[in-house]
Amino acid sequence: VQLQASGGGSVQAGGSLRLSCATSEWAFSTYAIGWFRQAPGKDREFVALSWRRGDTLHADSVKGRFTISRDNAKNMVYLRMNSLSPEDTAVYYCVAHTGGSFQSKDSYKYWGQGTLVTVSS
Repeated sequence: VQLQASGGGSVQAGGSLRLSCATSEWAFSTYAIGWFRQAPGKDREFVALSWRRGDTLHADSVKGRFTISRDNAKNMVYLRMNSLSPEDTAVYYCVAHTGGSFQSKDSYKYWGQGTLVTVSS
């Protein structure tokens, strides 16, 4: 399963970015697709997850600021990030949930290559 993340970059605090994740039609229809992130010196952290039927789940740390969405026609998943702060600086990974706790990185067998988001104060 290939997951191609894009859209990272550098932004000032308070700014916005939108990340995109492209995958195959089979993977898109089989798995819930979402995002993890890893800040420098920290473990990978759950960010958000989206199901084909439309349900979503967001981590408390991003709730109200980040929004995950998907375009079923294009097999794309997006992460809209608003009100960014330096604490959001991390490599963001697109992931496919293959079983288990949604917040555990061990529940995601497939990972994209990551896209770097840098937020300056």
